Amino acid sequence: MLNRPTTTLPMTRPTIDDHSAVLPALQYKDTRAAVDWLCDTFGFERRLVIPGEGDGVRHARLTFGTGMVMVSPGEATGAGVYVTVPDVDAHCVRARAAGAEIVVEPADQPFGGRFYSCRDLEGHTWAFGTLDPWLPVEAGEAR
Repeated sequence: MLNRPTTTLPMTRPTIDDHSAVLPALQYKDTRAAVDWLCDTFGFERRLVIPGEGDGVRHARLTFGTGMVMVSPGEATGAGVYVTVPDVDAHCVRARAAGAEIVVEPADQPFGGRFYSCRDLEGHTWAFGTLDPWLPVEAGEAR
């Protein structure tokens, strides 16, 4: 049985309202190639890139709108990332042209929005969709 706290902490976001409080951290064998690929393929922007040994990258922070992913050296894991985009089809065209492996083609979803998924250069699964999970859930919508 898990020990649960006896006090309730406030459920507030610990960051500025226009930034996400959850930041995926992804590991790549070749961090330099990953940073370039994520920016060129998915449209991320370099916020911070800390050089590593040789031409490597020790740590990077890449932004997309108000979201951010952190990239560091290591092995790819099974975790996936969801990113909200305004035009799924155009984004998929860009990703495919840059060499992303499309796993699920763009399609309307029964729970709302349009979605596609792909794998990046080291096998991480990325999902891109128009559904904004921050918006209030409408009555009758799947939860």
